[in-house]
Amino acid sequence: MEEAKAMAVLELIDRPSDLRLIKKELLPQLAEEIREKIITVTSQKGGHLASSLGTVELTIALHYVFDSPQDKIIWDVGHQAYTHKILTGRRDSFSTLRQHGGISGFPTPKESEYDAFGVGHSSTAISAALGIACARDLSGNNNHKVVAVIGDGSMTGGMAFEALNNAGHLGKDLLVVLNDNEMFISHRVGALAGYLTKLMTLGLVNKLERRVKKFLTRVSFWGIAILRVVRRFKVLLFPGMLFEEMGFSYLGPINGHNVHYLIEIFQKVKDMKGPVLIHVVTKKGKGYQPAEREPIKFHGTSPFNILTGETEKSKILSYTEVFGRVLIDLAKSNEKIIAITAAMPQGTGLDAFQKEFPKRYFDVGIAEQHAVTFAAGLARAGYRPVCAIYSTFLQRAFDQIIDDVCLQNLPVVFAIDRAGIVGEDGPTHQGAFDLSYLRLIPNMVVMAPKDENELVHMLNTALSWDFPCAIRFPRGQGIGVKLDRQYKVLPLGKAEVLAEGNDVAILAIGNTVHPCLLVQQRLEAEGIKANLVNIRFVKPLDEGLIKKIIKKVHKIVTVEENTLSGGFGSSIKELLATDNVRILSIGLPDQFIEHGSREKLREKYGLTADKIAQRVGEFIKG
Repeated sequence: MEEAKAMAVLELIDRPSDLRLIKKELLPQLAEEIREKIITVTSQKGGHLASSLGTVELTIALHYVFDSPQDKIIWDVGHQAYTHKILTGRRDSFSTLRQHGGISGFPTPKESEYDAFGVGHSSTAISAALGIACARDLSGNNNHKVVAVIGDGSMTGGMAFEALNNAGHLGKDLLVVLNDNEMFISHRVGALAGYLTKLMTLGLVNKLERRVKKFLTRVSFWGIAILRVVRRFKVLLFPGMLFEEMGFSYLGPINGHNVHYLIEIFQKVKDMKGPVLIHVVTKKGKGYQPAEREPIKFHGTSPFNILTGETEKSKILSYTEVFGRVLIDLAKSNEKIIAITAAMPQGTGLDAFQKEFPKRYFDVGIAEQHAVTFAAGLARAGYRPVCAIYSTFLQRAFDQIIDDVCLQNLPVVFAIDRAGIVGEDGPTHQGAFDLSYLRLIPNMVVMAPKDENELVHMLNTALSWDFPCAIRFPRGQGIGVKLDRQYKVLPLGKAEVLAEGNDVAILAIGNTVHPCLLVQQRLEAEGIKANLVNIRFVKPLDEGLIKKIIKKVHKIVTVEENTLSGGFGSSIKELLATDNVRILSIGLPDQFIEHGSREKLREKYGLTADKIAQRVGEFIKG
């Protein structure tokens, strides 16, 4: 009976317009029910919990006031959009969140007409919303509103400010909701902000400001000086001065967990003209104590115990943990080593480095372009920066890698985490392209370890060289090998022969080496002698070894967890283009890889030992 009552309100909501059919007094209960559903599903499937818990009331208010899908709501990144999914026809399918064949963890137009723009990377919402607003006005179909919802973290990205600057200049009707979950509002500040917001939505403050400005500009000499003083005091009184100077009408900060007050403000703002920014303050992880206490831990989480908030801990170290530990060890004997992250200290394993060497650790915010050029500046000045960035996010700094690092041949080390298939986060986060986009850059060395122990030696090796190096490694735990205490320096561009044979040569890179070792063993049991090579370096290739192998083996198989377009296999085909040799390349296809578990995706795309063995067997029989 209690369970039926608890779900009574949510079960009435099949689409956003249904929100306006229920009593307003029931909206807080609806928020509680949504939180319960989000917590239950993410505890089983994993996902971005804390961010979505913080925006429940905000999302309800937006959909209550704005008429989606006619009105366009664009979510920056999208990890705060679970409530949006639940309210827009995906309530019953929400249990399939991030599962293969289920709903995505991020907004995507392919999934729903309510998802106005596909997102997954940070700081893009305002740009996209402005484009949609301009298209609306150009078409003359200006009867709908455009809203961009962006978090304070995403606002650290330079692209967000580029968009704000352009939006203020164009003056289009556009609402930006800044979701701030870092600052705390006391009752006093909250009451004052609420009072000022009410005045500003009535237009009284703006009118008074224009009258004062007009009067002061008429006063010769002293008027302009007084106006400058007034503006300085306004910075102290109004935290949105920066946004107003960029051409926005600023409202807030306001309590983001009072759904009725949010509805009141949105209803008044809906008819305001020009660009408007509402500053909403929320609490990350709201409604679930473990997430409120540790919002960073529950930003993106694996399945967890609802009662304790604890996740299952593997006894085998992850590649990320190994990287973090070894970097600390190396930094103890080299005071020039600097660690840089773009707002991902825990995700990249640098949180421990931060505690050990706080002055040699830099979190630059969600600003990958700046991170890379900042690292280049440190390298130019004689330091050894290690830039730890996920593969999918490093794409955003492609120009800086070329012009600011490689063109000047500066010794920046790129520790590229989450390379290859990352799983449930889907196409915006799969690290499928780094081998392709890095190997084409002059002066860049690109390597990938076969296991976590080889990662140890590659990191030591990269920091011993005076030119750019990239080390790509996968998400998750290693294969459980013992780590060497003595660090080696690997010879540049030299591969490692793991098995010899004349029937077929298997050239594998990174985390595909271990399954290929199983393939080699199976083939040997069938009487097929395979030459297995751990390539180690995609650039420079061990051309001497490869040319030596093809003198006796005329069937080559390349295996990589990267797109085949321009990847490792492509480099082998370029090298052997004029040789009389057959080549089978196994890797990711020329398409965006959907969401799902890494195991299921590797099975689908032929990257398990069984699938590789099947392909190699067919190739040999050819």
